[in-house]
Order: sequence, then structure tokens, then C-alpha cells
Amino acid sequence: MYNSDVRCRAKMRGEDKRIIRYFNSKQDYRKHSGVASRFLLFTHMPQGPVSHSPTLALCPLKNDYYCLKIILVSILSHKPTRLYLGLGFFFLTNAIVAEFMGVKIFSLEQSLGISPFTFRLFGEQIEGFSLTCGILLWPFVFVMTDIINEYYGTRGVRFLSLLGAFMIGYAFLMLTLGMNVAPAPWWISSSDFGTALHYENAYDAVFGQGANIIVGSILAFVLGQWVDVYVFHFIKRQTGERYIWLRSTGSTIISQFIDTFVVLFYAFYISKMGQPNQWKIQLVLAVGLVGYLYKFVVALLLTPVIYAVHAFIERYLGHEVAAKMKQEALGR
Repeated sequence: MYNSDVRCRAKMRGEDKRIIRYFNSKQDYRKHSGVASRFLLFTHMPQGPVSHSPTLALCPLKNDYYCLKIILVSILSHKPTRLYLGLGFFFLTNAIVAEFMGVKIFSLEQSLGISPFTFRLFGEQIEGFSLTCGILLWPFVFVMTDIINEYYGTRGVRFLSLLGAFMIGYAFLMLTLGMNVAPAPWWISSSDFGTALHYENAYDAVFGQGANIIVGSILAFVLGQWVDVYVFHFIKRQTGERYIWLRSTGSTIISQFIDTFVVLFYAFYISKMGQPNQWKIQLVLAVGLVGYLYKFVVALLLTPVIYAVHAFIERYLGHEVAAKMKQEALGR
């Protein structure tokens, strides 16, 4: 793991000179395409805290005491890493918040100030475009997927996708814990609505989504992300650096189709098989198509945003660094 033959003299805050053996972790660092992957170990020895240095070294003292000199990889000054963290945080925040927002159903027409449409689809009568609020954020999640895919490749996206799925599951687990503890009696009617609102019932109603919806959401999220990655890279290998709109919007449209229907099929058809409240297949198709139509239109409208984000990243990283990252993202 380290080269014991490399020695040098070092002076650390007035301490005696020590023999230093440098650890070599560059191979791991290169493997992750510019994303800092070195783990830092901080320790204090009897001689006191060691000084901060951009080098990792094991320093044997003459009296057999050892101190570990820290590698401080300057993560926040490394632009590709800083960009990945920013995009990743935005991606995860939108993915988690969208799950909680999805409890509310809103009317698209009334929100736009127009009369609701009534139409028939697959034999089912649809009373206007009624959509979950979570659908407002999911197009942005998939746009972030394409941006991360462009510069950090399959590994960067899949890491965030799996992390997002884990965090969504963890969030619902913690909410379940919160719903199962006993409420304080005075809190139940302490809202501005007084006794008209039972806080505990409202809390359970908002956060108490069924396990079928949670599992369906996570399954749809992971499958949609992986399909997005595959389609994005397939199109890019065919077209090269041209047609950003085609690979970004095209992969989003296809992956959103998977995401939309997987969650509905699992949550309201498969998991409720044989139960009275199982949705008919026609209803699943009708509701799914209405939701997908909204996502399709939004994906097209977000195309200028994709170009704007690309332009910002190119200026931020510099064209040379950005071009190198995009080649590495393709595995070239």
C-alpha cells in the first residue's frame, strides 16, 4: 500500500525531524474519474496533534512513538469534485422531497386557471389532469441524471441512484417510527385550527403512505435511472458530442415512461392482486398515460435548461477539463 523506500526529512511545527514513508493512493483516485475517493484518517498521538499537510505520511519517531501525518486532499478546491457534490446534493434532495410531496393530488387545469377537461381513455372516464405534486420535481431529477451522466458516467449516476433509493427507504422508515410513538395529548389539538384538526390523524394521513407505494416508488426510481443511463450512453455513442437535446431529452422521455408505469403497476395492480381495491388494468393505463403526458411535455420544455446548465459547467470547469471528463465518462 505504501512505498517504504521513499524517505525524506520533514519539519512539523518545530518538532524533531522524522523519517517519512509516503502512502500511494493515486490509483484509486484515478479510477473514480476525478471524484476524490481517498479516505482521511485523523489521529492524535502522545506527541500532540500533527500538522496539516497535503501529504499522507507515516512518521516513525526515534523513541518508537508514531504519529500519522494527514493527507488533506483539498476536496473543496477541486472543481470536478465540488461540481459532483453540488449536483449530487440537488439530485438527492429533489428525489426525497418528491416522495413526500406526492401525497397531495393537484388539478393541473385549475392551477392554470382553466376549466377541467373530461375525456375517456382506455374505457375509463378521466376527470381532468389530476397529478401528484411529486410529479413536479421528478423531471428535474432526471435532468440532473443526464448532466451527471455526461460528466461522471455510469458509475457516478448509479452511485447516486442507489444512495437515493436507500435514503428514500430510510426516510420512510423513520417516518413510520414517528407515526408509531404516542402523541402528547396537548399537541393533538394545538394547531391554529384548534379541535377542528386532529394533528395526529393529519400527521398519519400525510406521511403514512402504504408499503406498496413506497416499494413501488423505489423500484420505479432505480429502474428509471438505470434505463436513463443506458439510453443516454447509447445515443451519445451513435452521435458523439452533437445533439445534446437528443440524448438528454430522449433518455428522459424513455426513462420517465418506465418510472411512471412501474410505480402504478406495482402499487395499485400487482401488490393489490385479488383485493377489492385493486385497480383495473385500464385504469392503470389511463392514469399512467395522463401522468406521462405531463412528464413528456415538461421534458421537452426543459431542453433549453439542459443547454444552459451545460454552458455553465463548461465555463466553470474549463473546456479542456470538461472535454476530458466527458471522454472518461464514456469509458474512452
